[in-house]
Amino acid sequence: MKSALLSAVLALAGSASAALNVTGSTCTVTPLTTGVNGKEPDDTPQILDAFKQCGTNGKVVLSEGMFHIGQVMDLKNLNNVDLEIHGTLRWSSDIQYWLRNSIGVEYAQRSTAWRIGGQDIRIRGFGKALFDGQGQLWYDQNRGNSNQMGRPISLTLWHAKNVLIDGITWRQAQFWHTFVAYSENITMTNLDMNATSNSQWSTVNTDGTDTWNSKDVFIKNWTVTCGDDCIAVKGNSTNIIVEDVHCYESGCATIGSIGNNPGNAPDFVDNVLFNNIKCTHSSNAAWVKTYSGNGHVKNVTFSNIVSENVNQPIYVTSCIYTARGCDQSRLPITDVKWINVTGTSRYNIAAAMHCSASAPCAGFSFQNVSITPLDGKSTPKYLCSNINGQASSGIPCTGTCPADWPQQLSGNR
Repeated sequence: MKSALLSAVLALAGSASAALNVTGSTCTVTPLTTGVNGKEPDDTPQILDAFKQCGTNGKVVLSEGMFHIGQVMDLKNLNNVDLEIHGTLRWSSDIQYWLRNSIGVEYAQRSTAWRIGGQDIRIRGFGKALFDGQGQLWYDQNRGNSNQMGRPISLTLWHAKNVLIDGITWRQAQFWHTFVAYSENITMTNLDMNATSNSQWSTVNTDGTDTWNSKDVFIKNWTVTCGDDCIAVKGNSTNIIVEDVHCYESGCATIGSIGNNPGNAPDFVDNVLFNNIKCTHSSNAAWVKTYSGNGHVKNVTFSNIVSENVNQPIYVTSCIYTARGCDQSRLPITDVKWINVTGTSRYNIAAAMHCSASAPCAGFSFQNVSITPLDGKSTPKYLCSNINGQASSGIPCTGTCPADWPQQLSGNR
């Protein structure tokens, strides 16, 4: 009996070690083909071991094939490392494990399946890497509820500096696809994300990315289909550039939400550019959403935005989701420009902007904004409240915008 048990243990150890080959400072991981007792294998230990050995001044290569990820991966101290991904990473279907063990990331009690931190990190997928979150299981068990605790973000950059992520495809993410927190000098290019439910339950909260407490972030050449914000710039984000992105079924280009911190701590968003963004069949296109908290939004440009059948393309609110304290908010929104925003709105509202009476918006500017209702007959409306300098802003206001104006409409108004 003991001999048989020892043989089984040695066989398992041999299988695991064969999955990792170390040559100098390069660790190459090959996916396991069999698991224990008929279960699918778990490649997580080999991947973590590869980073332990080659995560500083080295290279980790995930070869072609299917990698089964059955455990959280917490890699916070990487230094000058290249990660090459040639295969598929598929997260396990053990929902209860992930709910219990996903890694907390502070923001609004969110958590993540994979956390990466450190400096000088280059992650390349060469257009072949695929991240499969088996999200349909999550969408069905979540039953349309919002922000389930423990439901994991796919990939989080955490206290990371000088990072490149390029050439990765996501399918059916568990929750948000990516989260950039406490990080700087981040470049994320050539990413393809799609979270689409095939059941009665919507995906809910499958954002493309959210930045928070981060600066100098560059995003370019993304295609995103998701059930929430495509690109969301959250609190204490500075110097964010987003270019050449096509967002489907999403909130498209978003500032916020901000201003809802514990202890009413301030949120600041400064120097953001969204350029050459196409929004297809989405809730909104180029918009700003805050709670009635503290902080500011300043120097934001939405340029070359194309709206295709978007519910309400331009939207600004000082009291998102709650309709409370809308005119008491002292979180000013200033110096926001909409330049070359064109296309169609689903209904007759091209823009609805309600700023706080206590901190009116200022420095708003429309240049070549032309949005046509999809029906081809209705006259587009531009609703505005509490905007200083409105007469010289170029905004063709046709009426006032009530404080409780909704983010999404169900028909002409």
